[in-house]
Amino acid sequence: MLSTLPRLIGHRGAKESAPENTLASIREAARQGARWVEVDVMLTRDQQPVLIHDDTLDRTTTGTGPVPLLDLAELQGLDAGRWFDAAFVGERVPTLEEAMALIQELGLGLNLEIKPYPGQEEITAEVTLDRLRPLWPSNLPLLLSSFEVPCLEVAQRLWPEIPRGYLLWEPPADWAAIADRIGATTLNVDHGRQTAESVAEYRATGRPVLAYTVNDAARARTLFGWGVSAVFTDAPGRMARELGAAL
Repeated sequence: MLSTLPRLIGHRGAKESAPENTLASIREAARQGARWVEVDVMLTRDQQPVLIHDDTLDRTTTGTGPVPLLDLAELQGLDAGRWFDAAFVGERVPTLEEAMALIQELGLGLNLEIKPYPGQEEITAEVTLDRLRPLWPSNLPLLLSSFEVPCLEVAQRLWPEIPRGYLLWEPPADWAAIADRIGATTLNVDHGRQTAESVAEYRATGRPVLAYTVNDAARARTLFGWGVSAVFTDAPGRMARELGAAL
């Protein structure tokens, strides 16, 4: 399913041009020509999967405090666009179902990052996959990723045929053994920590390497030269123009 992996993946939609993890941001990524987007999923207090990155509401909504202290109805009463620009006033935190409907309508591939509130690793993965599985069409590519190994273990158990991306920032000493154990398909790594040697070490496992989050075309060229397969970018359209390449 990853044979169609593009070089550029829209990070949280098109985060440079629209409020991250909103329907507007997903639409903007598609408008810019992105063929894939990456978004984050977390649970509300009433265990509804929604698109949001931070553990708290403060940065990207008009709310405050931890995400799982609010039910879905309370969360969707918040504004998730005003912080970014007045043009996006009224954007809400979307449900997983709303986002999936739009992504399918736009015909996009998806990297869904399971991003649990601390202590909710297994339940977040279980609920997310339970909701997602009947919604996702077989003709669109899907990659499930997480920094949290328990989330990937749940994905391996509940939906083994869907590729899994092992997200790494400071890799543990036994990262390769973990990747083998959870059947990771890709290694998704912090671009700023990479060297030609580190990318070669990751690629030696036989897995594609995806690097986040790259907004500089020169850096992207360097990473591609080292053998990175794709980069996550906040600006898919701009990066494609600067790279002189199709998405």
